[in-house]
Amino acid sequence: MPQLTCQDLTLGYEGKPVVSGLSFTVSAGDYLCIVGENGSGKTTLMKTLLRLKTPISGKIVMGDGLKPNDIGYLPQQTAAQKDFPASVREVVLSGCLNRRGWRPYYNRAEKRRAEMQMERLGILGLSRRCYRELSGGQQQRVLLARALCAAGKILLLDEPAAGLDPASTADMYKIIQALNAGGVTVMMISHDIPSALAYASHILHIGSPLVFGTVSEYAARLSGGEGGTAE
Repeated sequence: MPQLTCQDLTLGYEGKPVVSGLSFTVSAGDYLCIVGENGSGKTTLMKTLLRLKTPISGKIVMGDGLKPNDIGYLPQQTAAQKDFPASVREVVLSGCLNRRGWRPYYNRAEKRRAEMQMERLGILGLSRRCYRELSGGQQQRVLLARALCAAGKILLLDEPAAGLDPASTADMYKIIQALNAGGVTVMMISHDIPSALAYASHILHIGSPLVFGTVSEYAARLSGGEGGTAE
């Protein structure tokens, strides 16, 4: 059973559609790259999956035991967010806010969860450092650890390599690939088509036409062959 099924979605703002007829499924362990032109509705789709926006029409069905708090999100950073004056540990722990609820403090399990994610991403030694003093690649690792504190099963990533130098970009893709290999379902917005084809299992192209399929199907379509599913 798929973790997520999107059925004939129409998404937009104030009742004005940005994208229509969007249908696809995501199963446990998939690595889905979402590609398309700027303004095509990629980030709108992520916000809708996070229940920050309501679809104009269509349905989103969660299956395979998935719950809303099983989804972690790594958005694109603004300049102000990059200058956030908190410690790495504080930023990562904030991923446990939904788990904490109305409690005024983090419990032992949540602190251990944050520590495990920092260790997983190789930033445990930076835990006392100020977030704004870190390099771009280190900041992305911190935010990824934060998202993993929130996520149980799925990571939504909005261009996680944007603004990084080539070495940090390659490092970020390797980290995401390792997380996926470890059982985390990945849904990532990307403008980097070669890397999407290299790492992803499935591609969702939002634009004209709408295409969803495996990487091999999408590659065949790019080369002029048959494959993929136009929704």
